[in-house]
Amino acid sequence: MDDVLVIYDSRHTDIKNIQDDFISLHPNMMFTAESESNNPINFLDFTIHKTPTKWTTSIYRKPTFTNSTVLLTSNHPPQHKHAAIRYLHNRLNTYHLQHNEYTEELDTIHDIMMNNGLPIHALATTNPRRPSTTPSQKPGNTTHTWAPFTYIGIETTFITNIFKKADIRINIRTNNTLQNLLMKKPQSPDKYNRSGAYKLICPECNKVYVGQTGRGFTKRLKNIGMHLSPIETHLITPNML
Repeated sequence: MDDVLVIYDSRHTDIKNIQDDFISLHPNMMFTAESESNNPINFLDFTIHKTPTKWTTSIYRKPTFTNSTVLLTSNHPPQHKHAAIRYLHNRLNTYHLQHNEYTEELDTIHDIMMNNGLPIHALATTNPRRPSTTPSQKPGNTTHTWAPFTYIGIETTFITNIFKKADIRINIRTNNTLQNLLMKKPQSPDKYNRSGAYKLICPECNKVYVGQTGRGFTKRLKNIGMHLSPIETHLITPNML
C-alpha cells in the first residue's frame, strides 16, 4: 500500500485515531500521516488547495524535478521520445486546473520540450485524451501476434512498418536502459582458456600464423610439443613459413 488520501471533518474526526486503526491491522504495517500546511497538501502528482467553498488542484513536482526526458538526438525510438510529452499533455487536459495553473503547466511542458530538443509544434501531434475503447478484433481471432524488435536506428522503423502491414503488432525495446548501464556486468572468462581462432606473430620476422582450436588456447599451447605445428616448424627453420 502506498499513499492514501483522507478528507475528514476535524470537528468530528481525529486523524490520529484513524492512523492508529490502520497500524493495528497488522504488526508489520506502519503508517505515517502528513497533514495539510496552510490549506494545500501534495498527493501523488498534484496539489490540493482548500478554499472556504471548494477544492482546487494544480500540478505538483518534487524539488528534485529537472526538465529532462529522452533527448531528441538519443538513439531511442520516436515512440519513447514522445511518450513523456504525450503523458504531460494528457494530464494537462485531464486534471481540472484553473486557468492560471493550466497556463503555467503548459509553459512548463514547453520548457521541457525545448530543453530536450523537441520542437514545440510536436505537441500538436500528441493524441488528445480519448475515451477508453476496446480494440476491434476480427471474427474468430482473439489473439494477436507480437514481434519484439531492439531499436538500433531509423532502419528499425522501416522494418517494423513492413510487419505492421501484415497485422503483426510491434514491441520496440532498447538496450540503452538504466538497468544495463548500472548493473555490474559479469566478468568474462580468461581469453586464454577459451576456444576459437587465434593469431601468433613471430617476434623475429613479424610473420603471422592463424590457427583454430576447439580446446582452450592454454591446453592447445601445452600440446604443441607433441606434434610439430607450422609455427613450431617456423621457429626451428624460419624459412619454412
